[in-house]
Amino acid sequence: MDFAYTQKVEDLRGQLLEFMESHVYPAESVYSTQMADSGNPHHHPPVIEDLKDEARSRGLWNLFLPDVELGGGLSLLEYAPLAEITGRSPHIAPEALNCSAPDTGNMEILHMFGTPHQKEMWLYPLLEGEIRSCFSMTEPDVASSDATNIRTRIEPNGDEYVISGRKWFSTGAASDRCKFSIVMGVTNPDADRHQMQSMVIVPLDAQGVKIEREPTVFGYQDRGGHPQIRFDEVRVPASNLLGEEGGGFAIAQARLGPGRIHHCMRAIGASERCLDLMIQRSKARTAFGRPLSDQGVIREWIADARINIEQARLLVLKTAWMIDNLGVKAARTEIAAIKVVAPQLLTTVADRAMQLFGAAGFTEDFPLARFYSMGRWLQIADGPDEVHRRSVARAELGRLEAGANFVPPA
Repeated sequence: MDFAYTQKVEDLRGQLLEFMESHVYPAESVYSTQMADSGNPHHHPPVIEDLKDEARSRGLWNLFLPDVELGGGLSLLEYAPLAEITGRSPHIAPEALNCSAPDTGNMEILHMFGTPHQKEMWLYPLLEGEIRSCFSMTEPDVASSDATNIRTRIEPNGDEYVISGRKWFSTGAASDRCKFSIVMGVTNPDADRHQMQSMVIVPLDAQGVKIEREPTVFGYQDRGGHPQIRFDEVRVPASNLLGEEGGGFAIAQARLGPGRIHHCMRAIGASERCLDLMIQRSKARTAFGRPLSDQGVIREWIADARINIEQARLLVLKTAWMIDNLGVKAARTEIAAIKVVAPQLLTTVADRAMQLFGAAGFTEDFPLARFYSMGRWLQIADGPDEVHRRSVARAELGRLEAGANFVPPA
């Protein structure tokens, strides 16, 4: 496995790092001011469009897509260091590059499974950054960590499908710019448990779609929110079906694998920024007659953060290499492993940084509390840690036959 950056990636990294320094970091305070002045937690601040225009003019656009005609033409391994950089400002930078979730996952499955009409209606406006989208899979009434529990019904009715059910944590759905959701539900309850579900595209202005409430995460109301949506006998054309009836579970697996590793890449970037802030703060503050950076416990935190970041980064790169060269199926164990490792890394480094910053670390003056919230949330989003550990353990148990015994030396 060769993880060395190609010249193309080195060039893009240089451009992206310069863009972050010259435009993204300075825009963070502007973003906060514009959001506060609007009085609307789902306001689309003008600074985001300014950043998008600038990123596009620099060729930093749709980098996550491997198809050169649609995006950057990068492999997942090549995209990894770029996604990591955007994770240093996760609420602004990914959207500025049109590389933010859940749009990236939706664009990928529309690209893979969408009809020409679906691509014209939904994919191309997403690729242009003109609209946003959401993904409705998780439900409030069942343990959605097992996708076969899903109860929402998608019932064929002539040349239409009728959708009935409730979803929540449909991230981004509260934004006026979010125009559709990809909804997963049961089309055939009598089929095999992995062939019961299908996915359909549902415009959010369709009759019967109602946002019931907008739960917060750790008290934060993220822009676009994580709404609970009721689908009350919503009718959509049969042509809105993604792929085949009964193919929803397979499409979800195709979507969630790369999506999970994108989250992990950004989590590593966020961890790097937490570490940078920790180092800067420790050098600037004095306690008990010495800079904090001279305190043994602080040096231990800094050392552990660097060690753990490097370990997580290597696992991300290995996983990306395997997906590129062997496919998602071959990388299932690595995807599950990094989905456990990266969020835990971020929560740990952010927690240490908040401890070092003291009370300031809990305020909006610094991004640490939001980083911690992001890491803790990622321990559940796209599958909880326990499910991913279960997958890793199952793979390990399958490697060896029963019967090995320890024989003590004579």
